[in-house]
Amino acid sequence: MHGIYVLRSKKDNTLYVGYSSNIKGRLKDHEEGKVVSTREKRPWQLIYCEFYINRKDAMRRENFFKSGWGRNYLRKILYITLQNK
Repeated sequence: MHGIYVLRSKKDNTLYVGYSSNIKGRLKDHEEGKVVSTREKRPWQLIYCEFYINRKDAMRRENFFKSGWGRNYLRKILYITLQNK
């Protein structure tokens, strides 16, 4: 399985979108500071994920979530989650 995930920093509420074929292991990497781009904003909370059979579909979805349209989509579907800090 291939998945995309959205993390929210408990430090400053910023969002991070990522892709992995092993989400559980990747989340552990984020929490242990092994990911340079997320190290300074730990701890992280998983707030959303989607799974795909095809890697290309997952990668396309990740790219969408990193676009302006995708960020707006996430703000709409996660409205209540993003309000609860």
